[in-house]
Amino acid sequence: MSRPLPAVQLRVPTDEDAVAWHRIFDDPEVMEFHGGKSAELSLYEELTARQRRHDAERGFCFWTMLDEEGRVIGFTGAQPWPHETFGPVGEIEIGWRLAREAWGKGYATAAARTTLERVRAAGVERVVAMVNARNERSIAVIRRLGMELAETFTTPVSDQKGYCFRMELSSP
Repeated sequence: MSRPLPAVQLRVPTDEDAVAWHRIFDDPEVMEFHGGKSAELSLYEELTARQRRHDAERGFCFWTMLDEEGRVIGFTGAQPWPHETFGPVGEIEIGWRLAREAWGKGYATAAARTTLERVRAAGVERVVAMVNARNERSIAVIRRLGMELAETFTTPVSDQKGYCFRMELSSP
């Protein structure tokens, strides 16, 4: 029997969200599959600014994720795949990153389902999810979404095995 998913709010990231992301991602467990440590605050400032542009231009981005009390617990959403030398160049990637205390409560699945609804409404026909092959938690979310494994790859930077999952989106 599956439990009900929590209520989650998504908003276009603000300047203040860069500080919140920097703080909650400053955790080796959270960053295990993202270089092992939190990036500098300036990276999150650039990331939130880029996401605001994506939302204005495309109608979707990596949104700030808020729990039932309105606390920032991470981000989720979609953006064009950011690398030009490997991976699904030209495709729209969905993803998420949550504060450690938000793990295992259904937030990622609930927010990812909302992401799929929003990108479908924006006219996106297909999405991908790129994940480290050892990231069992994210792979479980991906499978709950109904995405299918499309390919296995080795990342050029870290030389680690990863998976590319795909999903065709039907019209709204």
